[in-house]
Amino acid sequence: QVQLVESGGGLGQAGGSLRLSCVVSGRTSSSYAMGWFRQAPGKEREFVASIGRSGGSTQYADSVKGRFTISRDNAKNTVVLQMNTLKPEDTAVYYCAATTRLWWETRIGQYNYWGQGTQVTVSS
Repeated sequence: QVQLVESGGGLGQAGGSLRLSCVVSGRTSSSYAMGWFRQAPGKEREFVASIGRSGGSTQYADSVKGRFTISRDNAKNTVVLQMNTLKPEDTAVYYCAATTRLWWETRIGQYNYWGQGTQVTVSS
């Protein structure tokens, strides 16, 4: 059974930075492309960023492009979302997810495993 555990959420200030981590257990992370999604109160869960199995390909939502960076360390079974230049509209629960696809993936329905989520709150 694959498990994903996120950490690093919390309270940030507009213009500041936060770093989210996701540890994959139960199977080596290199077996999955990984993604980050977020869900704000009253809104649907939306794609944020994704990275292919080898880490050589990435994709970002337009709303975070140039501010967020996704990376992975398969030796440590870890995926990181570095969030810079935070905005209040980045406030949401952030979820790490894994898909058996090879390259990055934006479609939520293609993900097989999900973490429990971590709250990110950005104050203005």
